[in-house]
Amino acid sequence: MNQELTQAIASEIQLFQNLEQKENFLFLLGALTAKVISLKKAAEVMQLEPAELLKILDLMGVEFSYLCEEDVALEKSW
Repeated sequence: MNQELTQAIASEIQLFQNLEQKENFLFLLGALTAKVISLKKAAEVMQLEPAELLKILDLMGVEFSYLCEEDVALEKSW
């Protein structure tokens, strides 16, 4: 992906003020989804508390969990 496209996508994120924060958030969102980085580390990079980052993800409608689908189904059945 080229730099101009990345910046255009990042500029659409209204939650952060500068382009660097927006680009970092997109990168970390991908890393979280791929389970390459922990929520705590992602929050640290974004200079947020983990609870704040979880709230942002929730407000954006991004479901985040390190549980596998079977674990989620088991948790919901309790």
